[in-house]
Amino acid sequence: MANDGKISVLGVAVSFLIGATAGFVLGILFAPASGKETRKKIGDEIDKGKEKAKEGFEKISKEAEKGIRVVREKTEEGIEVVKEFIEKKKGDHAKP
Repeated sequence: MANDGKISVLGVAVSFLIGATAGFVLGILFAPASGKETRKKIGDEIDKGKEKAKEGFEKISKEAEKGIRVVREKTEEGIEVVKEFIEKKKGDHAKP
């Protein structure tokens, strides 16, 4: 199924997390620091990563809720159209 050039929120979130993780690892590996400083940096980055993951999850959840709402509305509209069609057909058959 084509997405007509739209980028999914999930794809963006995953790409961001992969890039952030790679940048963090490379930064830690090449930064001259003591063990204590490195552990603090790792802890700080983990906290930032948790917050960004939480934000990403919230965005994905909101998009999913919007999608569910649209599907529900379209389904209800479709049901109404089918009901109207059936009622019209019943009326057509009742006429002599």
